Amino acid sequence: MQICNVCSEQAPKYKCPCCKIRYCSLGCYKKHKETCLPVEKPPSTSPESKDAAAAFAEPWSVDDLLREDIIDKVPLHRLQSLGQSTELRDLLCNPHLRQLLRSVDGAESKEAAIKAAMQEPLFVEFADQCLKVVENEGTA
Repeated sequence: MQICNVCSEQAPKYKCPCCKIRYCSLGCYKKHKETCLPVEKPPSTSPESKDAAAAFAEPWSVDDLLREDIIDKVPLHRLQSLGQSTELRDLLCNPHLRQLLRSVDGAESKEAAIKAAMQEPLFVEFADQCLKVVENEGTA
């Protein structure tokens, strides 16, 4: 299991968007930010590849997501149960919900977009149903 690169005491929950080191708390982030050295990327040769890279830039890499020692990770079989839910399929028939999901997916700040979407009762119902399906799968 990894430990925080700043305090070396806790499991890291976050990754610095500039240099990619892992840290566990706001306090560690603030301490790290004072000495952060951004990782330089080689310049892209085409503007299209630069746009594509920006669209798919994530704070966590695929390797990070596949790690076994991440504490807050929903197992793949539980995620697959979302695709079997008739309740979720019914909710996804709503064009307004689909638009909300597209806006969250396309947002530069996912956190702010989800916070805004959570003001919509339809989105809250969708999120609750997702959690219900995943949690029920875990107890069945």
